[in-house]
Amino acid sequence: MHPLIGELIGTFFLLLLGTGVVANVLLNKTKASQQTQWVLITCAWGLAVFVGVYVSAPSSGAHINPAVTLGLAMAGKFSWSLVPGYFLAQLLGAMIGSWVAYLVYIDHYRITHNEEVIRSSFFTAPAIRKFSNNFFSEFIGTFVLVLGVLFIAGPSLNISDVKVTNFGLGSIDALPVALLVWVIGMGLGGTTGYAINPARDLGPRLIYQLIPRKNKNADWKYSWIPILGPLSGGVIGSLTYLAITG
Repeated sequence: MHPLIGELIGTFFLLLLGTGVVANVLLNKTKASQQTQWVLITCAWGLAVFVGVYVSAPSSGAHINPAVTLGLAMAGKFSWSLVPGYFLAQLLGAMIGSWVAYLVYIDHYRITHNEEVIRSSFFTAPAIRKFSNNFFSEFIGTFVLVLGVLFIAGPSLNISDVKVTNFGLGSIDALPVALLVWVIGMGLGGTTGYAINPARDLGPRLIYQLIPRKNKNADWKYSWIPILGPLSGGVIGSLTYLAITG
């Protein structure tokens, strides 16, 4: 990559995320302005990514996100033959994880009657409901994630008995990726709650649809945005990586 392109991309990230943090904290009706817990939420999600990446890196390359899997495949860094299986495993993992979390807190769910709060513990929702802007927010957040992961990602991964050109994250990359997810949440997550991961949103949304609660509303009219927004951002992020690295 040409040094000037490197400076352009680096300064782009700096200003996008840095200015985004200020906007998220100071502007009206963002997630950060509505919830003083936003720092805790974004920090915890970053650490959750750290754990997920660290434990799965040696065996799978630690994509843990269909948008990352698609982006790596588009960049020629991951075998297309493995993509469907990864998508399915990621969705099932998200469903099981959210269901077990529900069981841990089941008594608290039973005495919580604000259904908006209940939904927010499962899946994302926009602070201001405007689908075009909501889509762009998920798109750009995942664009930053996938482009960042492609620069961070370490060694190739070998899967036994599978002929594969595979690019995954090593365990040593867990912390940088966690920090990337954290800063995306702080800087860009104030509009939609930053799914930036189709499995992370769809899996828990399906579990919410299945649990026994009155007055449920899984908001399926919105659900396509945290699926297609991240997938589109992942594709463009990978194409951008290819364009600037040659």
